[in-house]
Amino acid sequence: MKEAELVKDLLNIVIIGGSSGIGLATAQAAHLRGLRPIIVGRDRAKLAYAIDIIGPNATSVVADAMDRTALERVFSEIGTINHLVIAASGGRGAGAFASLAEKDLKAGFEGKFWAHWNAAQAALTHLESGGSITLITGASSRVAAPGTSGLAAINGALERMVPTLARELAPVRVNAVSPGVIDTPWWADKPIGMFDEASRRAPLKRAGRSDEVADAVLFLIGNAFVTGVVLDVDGGLHLT
Repeated sequence: MKEAELVKDLLNIVIIGGSSGIGLATAQAAHLRGLRPIIVGRDRAKLAYAIDIIGPNATSVVADAMDRTALERVFSEIGTINHLVIAASGGRGAGAFASLAEKDLKAGFEGKFWAHWNAAQAALTHLESGGSITLITGASSRVAAPGTSGLAAINGALERMVPTLARELAPVRVNAVSPGVIDTPWWADKPIGMFDEASRRAPLKRAGRSDEVADAVLFLIGNAFVTGVVLDVDGGLHLT
């Protein structure tokens, strides 16, 4: 882990999956608001690029969110964690129910649900009292869009844990941000036209930006009287 001696007194925010997309935007927003972002990801090159973008107070750690032993080592090295944001996502699990392969849905759960579960559980003994855990879930949990039953199962499982964990882990606060269609690399391997079509479904009729989701994450982190909330950042997609 890169040392940050000059900023060790700042509150830190550990972001699992912080090297791109929503995770990177959250790290940038946190840096601008005086927090010390610690981003965790698998790709050393992506992490290095992200650090250059975020700014001098950021640090990075190479670790796989699906490797519980690696996560425990990382959190032990960090020490006290003020806030934890889990933005890891494998991107698997989409597709028509009739043809959705079991192995793809399992891979989707491994890459997102279990990554969130492992990160949150492994961080517990290091989280300060009054700190927070924020999960990045997805609007697929509630919009009932054909072709997203697998994604709905993954994100729905995470969102249903939020209110229970908010009670069980208090005074640590537990919340989630549920993004809709956001312009991120997640869409890169999806069929041509799917992104544009999905962007028009919400009342605002456009895709969201990563920084708009990051603003919601920073609100949940900063408001010490909010817990057990799943906050929609989807342009109104949940209304459809």
